[in-house]
Amino acid sequence: MSAMKELVEYMAKALVNDPDAVVVREIEGASATIFELSVAPDDMGRVIGKQGRVANAMRTLLRVAAVKEGKRVTLEIV
Repeated sequence: MSAMKELVEYMAKALVNDPDAVVVREIEGASATIFELSVAPDDMGRVIGKQGRVANAMRTLLRVAAVKEGKRVTLEIV
């Protein structure tokens, strides 16, 4: 498991009420890596946050980690 995938999983599990429902899929693309995060329906609001602030903060942290490794990443919440 990649360090960035572990980072997404760690952040999500810290936010939700049902950490067992957190699933992170890593999709390698030609120019970037996409991380798909899915959580229990009841926890969706916790991960997204008011006006998407929590989701944007997670994306920013992930982007910083990716820049250090010289990669491009995207976080999608499905």
